[in-house]
Amino acid sequence: MILDNPGAREDREGDPVVCGTRQTLQQAASEAGLKKDDLYVTYILKRRSVRAYNKDEVRQTCMIHLEQQIVEKKPKLVLCLGNVAVQSFFRNSEADVKALRGTWHNVQGYQTTVAYHPLAVRRRPNLWSYFLHDLEFVAERYHNMNL
Repeated sequence: MILDNPGAREDREGDPVVCGTRQTLQQAASEAGLKKDDLYVTYILKRRSVRAYNKDEVRQTCMIHLEQQIVEKKPKLVLCLGNVAVQSFFRNSEADVKALRGTWHNVQGYQTTVAYHPLAVRRRPNLWSYFLHDLEFVAERYHNMNL
């Protein structure tokens, strides 16, 4: 799972799933039938930003590290959460979660799908059913691969 950047607690504690936003992710993953051990959460930006920065330049630089991480981890599936992750991983500034969710895409040789960012879901509860459906979509493919 690829998110935009860690929150303050994740950055400080080194755990990708501790704050309320990530609790939303954990709840949906659990309801979809995914265990914490099934998931690997990473970020486009490896650290929480502390001041203004050139977003495009920094994201391009961070993508080098993300690509190395992905080669090392060899994920079976990639789930991009939120438009920043989608646009960065798809290398398309026009890519949009709303238009791409619910289907599989071959991105950089990886089976990839997208979902809303957990923070968006937390702030807009009407997105919960879409978010849960998207994680169930991932869980179905993941479990079928492991049979």
